[in-house]
Amino acid sequence: MIDQAILQFDRALRTVFAPARSVRPVPGADLPEAALDDGERRHAAALMRINHVGEICAQALYQGQAIMSRDPAIREALQHASDEETEHLAWTEQRIAELGGRKSLLNPLWYGGALAIGLLAGRFGDRWNLGFLAETERQVEAHLHSHLDSLPAQDARSRAIVAQMKVDEVAHAETALALGGRALPAPVGVAMKLASRVMTRTVYWV
Repeated sequence: MIDQAILQFDRALRTVFAPARSVRPVPGADLPEAALDDGERRHAAALMRINHVGEICAQALYQGQAIMSRDPAIREALQHASDEETEHLAWTEQRIAELGGRKSLLNPLWYGGALAIGLLAGRFGDRWNLGFLAETERQVEAHLHSHLDSLPAQDARSRAIVAQMKVDEVAHAETALALGGRALPAPVGVAMKLASRVMTRTVYWV
C-alpha cells in the first residue's frame, strides 16, 4: 500500500507540475497560425486554459475512480481514457503557450478537489462510478461544443484541438455506459453543471 501511495502521489505531481506528453500528433499542428488581435488572443488562451484545467480534473477523477474500482476491466478502461486525457493535457498546454497565455494558478486546488470527488464516486460502486464518469464526459462534450462557437473563427489550430477533444470525450462517455454505467439522478447532474460553471468562470481569469 505504501508503494501504491507513492505511485499515486508521483502521478499527481507529474499531472500538475510536469509538462504533459502526447503520443498522437497535436491536432492542427500543420495549420498556419491565425492573425489574431490582442483581445482574440487573450480570449482563445483563456478558453484553452479552461480546457487545460478540465483535463487536470479529468486526470484526478480517473485516478480516484480507478483506485476505488475492484474490476480489472473497468480499471483498464479508466486507464485508457486517462491516457487520452493526458494527450489533451499536452495539446492544451502547448496551445496556451503558443497564444502567449498561462495555465491556471489554482491547478493544485482543482486537482485535489477532483481527486476527492473521484474517490467519493468510486465508493458507491462501479455502476454509479461509471455513471458519474459518463455524465462528466457528456457535460465536457457540451462545454467543448460551446467553445467551438466562442473561439475566433480564424483560429483553426485551437479549433482543431477542441474538435478532437470533443470526439474523444464522446467515446469515453459511450465506453462508460457500455461497461454498465447507470444514469445519475437529475439533481446530481444539475449540481455538477453548477459546480462546473463556477470553475470555468474562475479559470477564465485565474
